[in-house]
Amino acid sequence: MPPDRQRRWIRGVAGAGFPVVVPGNFFLSGCSLGYPGLLRAKTGMAKGNSRNGAFWERALDRAHLGLWDWDLRSGECFYSATWARMLGYGEGELAATSDLWLKLTHPEDRERALASGDAHIAGLTDSIETELRLRHKDGHWVWVLDRGGVVERDEAGKPIRLMGVQTDITRQKAAEAALEQVNVRFRLALAASGTGIWHHDVATGKSFWDLRSREIFGLVADSDEVAHDLWHSFLHPDDKAAAEKAHLEPVGTEKVVAVQYRIIRRDGAVRYVESLVRFVADPKPAGQILGTVRDITEEKLRERELAHAARHDPLTGLWNRAAFDALLRERIASGAPLAVFYVDLDYFKALNDFAGHAAGDVALKSVAAGMVGCLPPGAHAARLGGDEFALLVPECSDVDAERLANQVLAAVRDADLGPAASGRRLAASVGIAFIEDGTTTVADALACADDACYAAKAAGRNRFAVFSAEAASGTGGLNAARVAANTVDAMENGRLALYGQEIHSLGREPVSCRRIEVLARMIGRNGKLVPPGAFIPAAERFGLAARLDRWIIRAALSRHGAAMREGGLSLAFNLSAQTLSDPQLWEFVDGVIADTGAPHSAIGFEITETAAVTNFAAAERFVYMARERRCEVSLDDFGAGMSSFEYLRRFPVDAIKIDGSFIQNIAHSSFDRAIVSAVTAIGRSLGCNVVAERIERREALETLRGMGVGFGQGYLLHRPEPLDAIMARVDGDDRNVQIA
Repeated sequence: MPPDRQRRWIRGVAGAGFPVVVPGNFFLSGCSLGYPGLLRAKTGMAKGNSRNGAFWERALDRAHLGLWDWDLRSGECFYSATWARMLGYGEGELAATSDLWLKLTHPEDRERALASGDAHIAGLTDSIETELRLRHKDGHWVWVLDRGGVVERDEAGKPIRLMGVQTDITRQKAAEAALEQVNVRFRLALAASGTGIWHHDVATGKSFWDLRSREIFGLVADSDEVAHDLWHSFLHPDDKAAAEKAHLEPVGTEKVVAVQYRIIRRDGAVRYVESLVRFVADPKPAGQILGTVRDITEEKLRERELAHAARHDPLTGLWNRAAFDALLRERIASGAPLAVFYVDLDYFKALNDFAGHAAGDVALKSVAAGMVGCLPPGAHAARLGGDEFALLVPECSDVDAERLANQVLAAVRDADLGPAASGRRLAASVGIAFIEDGTTTVADALACADDACYAAKAAGRNRFAVFSAEAASGTGGLNAARVAANTVDAMENGRLALYGQEIHSLGREPVSCRRIEVLARMIGRNGKLVPPGAFIPAAERFGLAARLDRWIIRAALSRHGAAMREGGLSLAFNLSAQTLSDPQLWEFVDGVIADTGAPHSAIGFEITETAAVTNFAAAERFVYMARERRCEVSLDDFGAGMSSFEYLRRFPVDAIKIDGSFIQNIAHSSFDRAIVSAVTAIGRSLGCNVVAERIERREALETLRGMGVGFGQGYLLHRPEPLDAIMARVDGDDRNVQIA
């Protein structure tokens, strides 16, 4: 290479920001690769130095650098061999035309690359610097950083020669693309979460909020930079000190601090926000505080709503049974004297029958509001379920209790029942128990008040009575509580037994239709059976009915799910009002079915008017969910209440079980026959099976058969027996049929 070209090349490479010691024998001109000989720069490469042309060529090759030399007068452009190899070409494979690089440049990058060179030649920029893509020999694109500039001018100062270097930055561009994808996902996640980003420079005191942060604080500003003390002006006075302390806590550490606090926006709105704060060390000594901010107001409101719903009755807004029990337990344990009031509404069922459930709801809300209005400071009211309420009154004397009881009775009598119940009034029976012993259980406290309430009912209703321990000892006043506790023990230690009673088809000869109503019997500590009438009412009174129903369902399906699946028989379960109102009931039933393999179609549920009237909406919802799963639903004790036909209209049931009171004397009572005939006709028109309950006499059976009643149940047809025995007999019958 002639000395003048060496000098130009050195100036060009130096202008591109690269070392000025330059190899020879690596320029490509036309079809010939370079100039022969070894070149050394005048800046100090001594004669005989081992860093010859081959050495520098290898260095440039390893660095993925390609050199170009463009003579503007002749139009010739020389390319280094390393430039050709960077694109996958060997010696002689590329013709060194002046527009070779442009032919290899990606179409989308050509205008930008040309503009960069034109701007530099015109003196508008100090150098050429642009990124572009060149086509590799195998067809893919190589990203390069092109840097260079004018190395020679004519006497008039006009550029006549340019030189430069192209660096392979493909990996860098791939990393940038990957980083951009991460950033896109990050920005999308931030947008979806509604999170804002901010940072505060400790040294300068400057703060910067992104758009989302400004939106959360209701700040209207075009710039990210905000006054350093702006954030403090938004803080709620009650949260200011804690929030400021939390934001200073991570300084100098690497931990992330989470803090929730309230802000007051300029429009007066109070919002809850959550910040995550971390200190980030800078090359500068002070560093930065980096944080996020998210508006959690709606979450806070939902938390409050859920917390309120978990503790309060949805209809009246009073404490629910679970919350009241917990509160009562806490107050008893404190040892401070208190009074427990048990309030049971009189004539409420009649109101429901007369005016409907909507009127019943109006009445319950009005009664609840009236009772709350009577309470002294520190007292609490709860709805235990249905038409039963309880009050907890601390430091209540005999005189205070009497006055409050009379006020509650008056509030019930004066309750607004709505236009649908015009002319009707409610009354209440109130029981009062004074609790002074800190070891008294919640169940015993409520049992005492409940027993006093029953005493008030027995004395004529619309009055109150005070629990007397002396009287209770003679009448078994605490017996219900003991029975309830014994029921829990029986469920836990295997003293509950499953029984069943078959439903028969009333054909020529009654035969089992392989449908069995599941019943429960408790085995007393003395080994004798305790009938359901002795423990189920106590379970309902003390909130154990739902737990008992769940035990029965799980036990029956666990033991006999396989037989139900294979034998074509079905089991029916009675549900209490508490169970019908349980929002997790179907989740439980579906789980048991999944565990046991019992088919939905072989499971039936029986609900009574008494259970449905407690929570009509829950009963209606339960029926529809049962039908969705193809479980059977029967209306039990049909006709016993005035709302039976209303339930039949609202509930799409599979079977109607006529109350036994219409069956026992049907052979001799034209009224009973008329009722049964009407129900049978209605059931037939609706496609429902009709089951007559409590068939105990042959004459009743014959009468029912003559009236076309399809199914029956009662002692005449089948007395309840252990469910295991029934299932074993059915299984044996199936085996005999198969053998025959």
